[in-house]
Amino acid sequence: MNFDQLFDSFGNTHVLIIGDVMLDTYWWGNVERISPEAPVPVVELRHKECRVGGAANVALNTASLGAKTGIISVIGNDSDGQTLLELMNEQSINTSFVIRTEGRITTNKMRVMSRNQQMMRLDSEITTELDESLEESVIRNVEAYINNYHPGVVIFEDYNKGVLTTRLIEKLVDLCNRHKIISAVDPKKKNFLSYKNVTLFKPNLKEVKEGLNMTIEEVNLEKMQHIHHVLREVLQHQISLITLSENGVFYQDQQKSAIIPTHVRKIADVSGAGDTVIAVVSLVMAVTRQIQLAADMANIAGGLVCESVGTVAIEKERLLNECKRLLTN
Repeated sequence: MNFDQLFDSFGNTHVLIIGDVMLDTYWWGNVERISPEAPVPVVELRHKECRVGGAANVALNTASLGAKTGIISVIGNDSDGQTLLELMNEQSINTSFVIRTEGRITTNKMRVMSRNQQMMRLDSEITTELDESLEESVIRNVEAYINNYHPGVVIFEDYNKGVLTTRLIEKLVDLCNRHKIISAVDPKKKNFLSYKNVTLFKPNLKEVKEGLNMTIEEVNLEKMQHIHHVLREVLQHQISLITLSENGVFYQDQQKSAIIPTHVRKIADVSGAGDTVIAVVSLVMAVTRQIQLAADMANIAGGLVCESVGTVAIEKERLLNECKRLLTN
């Protein structure tokens, strides 16, 4: 594989992400004493940082790799929503199809941090499902994006915040299949078995256990192959890609399957690793249609972002160099 050529080709690929976007807010400070008012630490605030999260972090990853990236979601008509749009626009993510409404607030996950440790998290959000009117608006926007940009892949990023309803999932997957567009899914428990007939289904092992109500005591190829067949009986999807934490990733399509072990890393924070994995595997699949290569590269990328604190995007040059080092014979 000529990795320089592959990475250059990312710049010619359109990617659309649909799902729950959120703002990740970090309050960094020092802890020197306990409050006299209650037995809790006092954090002396030093600075505040805002990052994109959820589906927006997936978009940040594909944009970081050079892909022409668009995102479709529903957010509040509020200051957090404005901040989120500005952060995405700064990274050349097309936000023109994002819907703003007075009926919802923009999800904001506020983390209080000290010495690279999370002290507390406060979530501000509305998780009720979209009404029919907003569903129709999303469908129209997806149709418009597909007609205008002809994406190579559509990624469904579900965080159970209400944007991806069962009706919307069915309509949008059908739309992808009619246009012969690769569809990739990062599911959560609520709609776990709703993503029928997609190209690639990417849960983590914990989500598989919850979604299928299974007890998985050990991870081996035979067990993972069985899980793929159980999933496929319900979903009729083409490819499973299951992240296995410290055990790496498992993939299976109609011809082959394998468990790809992790590469040794100094882990600082696993936040956002799943976003990076779905971004990389989807983009590589859109360009090459090679799931083994896509899984190998996504496995490397997921490990790299775990070396940083908080949600961060994969660095293109660093991933390129690691792919050359680890995947070139």
